[in-house]
Amino acid sequence: MRIPDVVTVGEAMALMIARQPGPLEQVREFERATAGAELNVAVGLSRLGFQVGYLSRLGQDSLGRHLRAFMEAEGLDLRHLRMDDDHPTGFMLKQMVEDGADPQVEYFRRGSAASRLSTLDMPEQGDDFQRARVLHLTGISAALSPGCRELVLAMARQARADGRLVCFDPNLRPRLWRSQAEMVATTNALASQADVVMPGLVEGRLLTGRQDAADIAAYYLERGASRVVVKLGPEGAYAADADGRADVVPGRPVHTVVDTVGAGDGFAVGVISALLDGLPLREAAARGNAIGARVVRFRGDCEGLPTRAQLAAA
Repeated sequence: MRIPDVVTVGEAMALMIARQPGPLEQVREFERATAGAELNVAVGLSRLGFQVGYLSRLGQDSLGRHLRAFMEAEGLDLRHLRMDDDHPTGFMLKQMVEDGADPQVEYFRRGSAASRLSTLDMPEQGDDFQRARVLHLTGISAALSPGCRELVLAMARQARADGRLVCFDPNLRPRLWRSQAEMVATTNALASQADVVMPGLVEGRLLTGRQDAADIAAYYLERGASRVVVKLGPEGAYAADADGRADVVPGRPVHTVVDTVGAGDGFAVGVISALLDGLPLREAAARGNAIGARVVRFRGDCEGLPTRAQLAAA
């Protein structure tokens, strides 16, 4: 195995997608797929030709074995993926919607194998995972448990100290936190270790207390980020860097929205891949918009993530 281009840390979950519309309690049939914000990003980057390392734990159960097989088929570097005999793989249920609205989602992840991650799972200094060009993190991992929080903070600090690029998507999940205050403080602590911060507009308002995308970007630039991209939904993105360059990058029109879940992860794939390709921030945001717009045309979280050929044709 060679040194990964990107390493990410998170919880992969089995995804059960309703096969008929309506409230989840009325659904009788579900289709199995995969989920997890960091996993989505890992898969998307791998499909674009990058070597991606994924650090996590899965239960030694049928759901965990299915997820591992999926990751292997997608070409991920799994040398730091552990199978846990004592804790289960998390899963989630997702509603089918027919009007483009956000679907109802229910999570079953308390006490999961991934929630048992800690600094004991951190690769040793000199390990190939500690030499990757990019470390990508989200705020979800930090919310899973105190051990997960310590792990991602330690990995972010180490990557920053080593001069590697740290990318961070807040990806807020309020139900996973004990309080909003804890969520805001921890998420911003992680963001302060990142070079590239990618909040959504609503997330940015909650995290910074500022309303305008330019002011949200300035908040993170003032705290050490070199680039900030604020996701504006269908309107596109606001991209700003520490050198004073700033652009509003228009979104891509989507005629039919099938499923909004995973669009932000697709956006992160676009930004990170473009930066790895050496493109400027504006073009990175434009690629993020393009992949995010593609993802919402598919039902599953990963199904719309493109190959290079599909991206070129978008």
